[in-house]
Amino acid sequence: MEGIIESRENQVITRRIKNHEKNQMESRITKWNHETIKKGKHELETGERIIDNFSARGIKRVEERLPNLLNDIKSIVDGEAQTDPTFKTTELFTRLTSKEVRNQLIAQKGYSDEELPTEETIRKRLNELGYSLKKVTKVKPKKKFQRQIKSSKT
Repeated sequence: MEGIIESRENQVITRRIKNHEKNQMESRITKWNHETIKKGKHELETGERIIDNFSARGIKRVEERLPNLLNDIKSIVDGEAQTDPTFKTTELFTRLTSKEVRNQLIAQKGYSDEELPTEETIRKRLNELGYSLKKVTKVKPKKKFQRQIKSSKT
């Protein structure tokens, strides 16, 4: 009886090795990953679809890790923000750089250097909040009158 069980186990192992080699060969021909081919064959055999959880992969947004970060950034930048002096846009301009906002978050709000995102990420969040990190130019007064230039006739 043991000889029969051992031979069945050997057959199963041999079949698995051959299937693996077949998957490897098919992956070389189709240029697909052999795990993808294995999943596809499993889906065909069982009839049930394997759903990959792609949304759970990758780095989470900083707002998920630090839920109060955006409110803290707003509270720091609102004191320094001003509107466009020409009133051409509704954007808010701030003279604070993203580096300075990061330093203020550490000093005022008690964040540690390790838990805060990079300056680049803070700059992106400032832009998403509607703040522009451009120099604010003063409005130049218009001239009261303009000289007329005489055109020379030749």
